[in-house]
Amino acid sequence: MQHEKFHYSSLKEVKEKAKELKIDLPLSSNTEVLNQPIHINGYKINNRLAIQPMEGCDGTADGRPDTLTTRRYKRFAESGAGIIWVEAVAVVPEGRANPRQLMLTEKNRDSFKSLIETIRETSLKENGFEPLLIMQATHSGRYSKPNGTPSPVIAYQNPVLEKEHPLDESCIVSDDYLKNLTEQYAAFAKLVKEVGFDGVDIKACHRYLISELLSAYNRAGSYGGSFLNRTRLLRESIAAAKSAVSSSFVVTSRLNIYDGFPYPYGFGVQKDGGLIPDMSESMELVRLLYEENGVQLLNLTLGNPYANPHVNRPFDVGPYEPEEHPLEGVARMCSCIGEIKQSLPQLTVISSGTSYLRQFSLNLAAGMLKTGQADIAGFGREAFAYPDFAKDILKYSHLDGNKCCITCSKCSQLMRAGSTAGCVIRDSEVYLPIYKRDVMKIEKDH
Repeated sequence: MQHEKFHYSSLKEVKEKAKELKIDLPLSSNTEVLNQPIHINGYKINNRLAIQPMEGCDGTADGRPDTLTTRRYKRFAESGAGIIWVEAVAVVPEGRANPRQLMLTEKNRDSFKSLIETIRETSLKENGFEPLLIMQATHSGRYSKPNGTPSPVIAYQNPVLEKEHPLDESCIVSDDYLKNLTEQYAAFAKLVKEVGFDGVDIKACHRYLISELLSAYNRAGSYGGSFLNRTRLLRESIAAAKSAVSSSFVVTSRLNIYDGFPYPYGFGVQKDGGLIPDMSESMELVRLLYEENGVQLLNLTLGNPYANPHVNRPFDVGPYEPEEHPLEGVARMCSCIGEIKQSLPQLTVISSGTSYLRQFSLNLAAGMLKTGQADIAGFGREAFAYPDFAKDILKYSHLDGNKCCITCSKCSQLMRAGSTAGCVIRDSEVYLPIYKRDVMKIEKDH
């Protein structure tokens, strides 16, 4: 099914399209709420904008930030966003998604200290404050490619994802490995604090290892079957991380609340074989994280960028034509996140999925906050394309449509090709040559 591409020239047109599609988009013409400060774990966040963890795949072989990494975060720091959520950093070598994924170790800790100093100094000079800095700690699970070739570590065999190429049972991770991984997250959190971050994210989204375990309904043992078993690694890793750091250090998670796959292969979905979201387990997990683990902040998201990217980042151009209009995907993101937030109002929630709306994404961000469906607005691919987006929102209540992400999926193509990722359209001097070399050549050869 082919849908019209983004063509809206006014907020009114977006609202009319939403009405036509019979969807709810909480759009607000007043965006002042995005300038308001908020406090988390004793930290003052100067505004309600967060830069989401966007992997550049441009680290060194031993996991250090490289030239393009520093360039990217310096640009993010200049933007003025209140939170910079640093991209996925591998907790263990076998959990790297590619040979250039960042990986913090005792040996390279000084390079991360240097990156943090650059971010803080740049933001302080440019904006008069330092952002809250969260590092995302990851194990890539079934998407692990530490040496550039697939080395999957899976929670269970999944015919939805594996299709005609089922993975061998030997890829299924053992309970002993998972139990040991809990302590790895604890040691990692301690190191993250020591190098100068304000918090750590125990990543549980987008079908990486911890996220996949949430839907391990048919897995035997201590990490599958029951709700408490399936959520065990996330809950116990957060508890272990919190025990390894001071109470002021933020321990959080970027959490999938809906996978977009049918039961028993998807989390947050109705059990009748369809794809309709069911937030009951997601709500229960969030409640446990808040009440038993003391988690005050969660960054919520949906879907799987490898298999159903239209769910977590609706696009105009992508690897397939979704059966729904992109705005329907945006509305689902808002609805699911809003349902979680309103079930636990005292929890601080970061929203996702706003970038599809280009210059009107700030109106959606403000609307989510004003209607109580989120507390902070997260921007991901928009930051690749338009790194000073936050400054334009905060100073001018405006985004330049000629600078915005056009949801062309080229940054994703770069990642899938095993290359470094960035905006081919808006940052063409750097990334267009890389795209021609690593993506167009592959397409031509095939």
